[in-house]
Amino acid sequence: MPSTTGGGAGGLARGSAHPASSDTTTPPHHGPRIPGAVLCRERGACSRQRRTSRLLPWGLEQAPRSKHKKALKDARRGKLFTKFIKEITVAARMGGGDVNANPRLRTAVLTARQNSMPTDNIERAIKKGTGELEGVTYEEVSYEGYGPGGVAIIVHALTDNRNRTVADVRSAFQKFGGNLGASGSVAWMFQKCGLITVERAGVDEDRVMEVALDAGADDVRESGDILEVVTAPDRFDAVKTALEKIGVALASAEVTMMPQSTVAISGKNAEHMVRLLEALEDHDDVQSVSSNMDIATEELERLSA
Repeated sequence: MPSTTGGGAGGLARGSAHPASSDTTTPPHHGPRIPGAVLCRERGACSRQRRTSRLLPWGLEQAPRSKHKKALKDARRGKLFTKFIKEITVAARMGGGDVNANPRLRTAVLTARQNSMPTDNIERAIKKGTGELEGVTYEEVSYEGYGPGGVAIIVHALTDNRNRTVADVRSAFQKFGGNLGASGSVAWMFQKCGLITVERAGVDEDRVMEVALDAGADDVRESGDILEVVTAPDRFDAVKTALEKIGVALASAEVTMMPQSTVAISGKNAEHMVRLLEALEDHDDVQSVSSNMDIATEELERLSA
């Protein structure tokens, strides 16, 4: 849970952008399905009535489960640390090394700490970003395309070699029945929003809702055992800070891309789509993946087992 780190700039791949096949396209709904994400509402459009839709952008926090838990947990932690280092380095380079004055860096550091990344690693990454230590220069790139069943996908990456990254991303799309598209081919289907999640156990949900909405959140939704707080990008840091000030422990906090409608898929399309997302997330350069897939909860759990 997702930005995603947030969206990257430039470097979009060129190519065909037509879906190979088409399942039914539907608006986000509240049934027992898991969409890739849902529409971010305009400020003032939400009410204080709790909602029960599932908001689940496929990002770093959505690591697939595995039977070989210990070995893969260690390997995935190493990959996550690599992604965190890149994000912290870029955030520090763009906005300076002061976490109090750099919201993007503050979010990146918070996420790294929540995932038990050592403080020394975080400090070195910041110094590489500010130029105090020598390091690799990463640039932000985004790729768009379609997955199985016509699912729209946006991939955000930080790379020191555009040619390598685009080749690897294109290969993953092709391997699992998708195709990489041109700049703008699917971006129009998404809206950039902040997403903050809070574990419901042990928190005053009414207080969380009140503080979040008063700080500028667009919506607060119930989703199983978590609360999902949706914000406009420019209100994300204010809402996150307001929740932290009242002692709310955040499960995740990111700026991500949310689709304005979803595509329901099942069977082979669902299986290939999950494998594609796993392959993309497993790539060292990929920071986040957003999609508008809508898969039944039971099927997604089976495919991710």
